[in-house]
Amino acid sequence: MTPTEFAAKLRGLAAKYHLGDAALLVGRLLLSLIFLHEGVTLAIHFDGAAKAMAALGVGLPLFVATVALQLGAGLSVASGLLTRLGAIGLGLFCLTTAMLFHTNFASQNELLHFEKDLAIAGGMFVLAVAGAGRFSLDWLVALYLQQRRRDKEMVAALLAVENQFSVDVELPV
Repeated sequence: MTPTEFAAKLRGLAAKYHLGDAALLVGRLLLSLIFLHEGVTLAIHFDGAAKAMAALGVGLPLFVATVALQLGAGLSVASGLLTRLGAIGLGLFCLTTAMLFHTNFASQNELLHFEKDLAIAGGMFVLAVAGAGRFSLDWLVALYLQQRRRDKEMVAALLAVENQFSVDVELPV
């Protein structure tokens, strides 16, 4: 078997078993984990976290929005519902966080956080382009909407046929 034939066989197996979709599911879960964990932690320790964020110049409304974004978009990416929107939101959040809070490159720790935020943002933007894949609520919603569209088309076709063959009958009075 030549390398080309072997590669073709591997691609066929990957498509048959939806390995790309499984990889998207695992990637979505791994990417969302950090945001869900952080959002839950901030919500549980709300008062202390709000004070710590205030010390960094982040007001309460922005802090609440941050927690909501981490939880809402994190659940969006994990479940695969409105995945592209959640991924774009979290990607922009990571870019913003990197630019505002991790710019002290003299500190190795800050540089690491800056690079981590950029890497996560990149992963989120790739997810936004690729979509959630077959193992997601987005996929189920799309299937449902397709079926609804087909049902409406079928009803319209049946009504058109019925109207075409209707016979006007006049009864004597």
